[in-house]
Amino acid sequence: MERARRLASAGERRILGITGTPGAGKTTLSTALIDALGGDAVLIGMDGFHFGSTELLRLGRRGRKGAPDTFDTDGYVSLLHRLSRQREGDETIYAPLFDRGLEEPVGSSVPVAAEVRLVVTEGNYLLLESGGWGGVSPLLTESWFVSVDAEERHRRLVARRLSYGHATDAAEAWVTDVDETNAAVVDRTAGRADLVLIFDATHPTPPRSPTRSDATPRSTTATPHTAQGAPE
Repeated sequence: MERARRLASAGERRILGITGTPGAGKTTLSTALIDALGGDAVLIGMDGFHFGSTELLRLGRRGRKGAPDTFDTDGYVSLLHRLSRQREGDETIYAPLFDRGLEEPVGSSVPVAAEVRLVVTEGNYLLLESGGWGGVSPLLTESWFVSVDAEERHRRLVARRLSYGHATDAAEAWVTDVDETNAAVVDRTAGRADLVLIFDATHPTPPRSPTRSDATPRSTTATPHTAQGAPE
């Protein structure tokens, strides 16, 4: 938390990226940071840049929603670029969000005032380098990778699908065929993060020190709180 507070008190706009596999606890961690920092920070989710269901059907990608190529990557990078350049006195910038009830992105839903010091953005593919995602990392002041045991991740993801009203067999199939495939892609990006937090449902594990492939390592270590049943 102190690391985030330092970013929020830096005196100019900072962007903190929270990434990790589906079900790792990204949303839980990000929300906790926003709650603790109050008006000094705002949360922008990568999921707000999901393609809408109609477009996914047109592209033939509806059956693997959440994969790297089911997002408006250019739109996300463009927003982060605008946010990185926003300064006091500038107009408010609006970001989209993903409505879990509708299962659709909703535009211009999150206002970001110029006076807000820290933008926290969270999503799976912040450190991916292919498919247009490579434009994200250079815009992040810091990146934190949240990881969790694979068995616990699977349990959380199935529970999430069940909470949306899906049948057990359908939930298991989606997690195995879609979510776990995406998780494998995301896991390979952990080494590019400034900080890796490894959460276990019962026993906290100290994070390993990551390295960045494109810069001098800036990692530090910290002991995370245990995340139990984190939705994202």
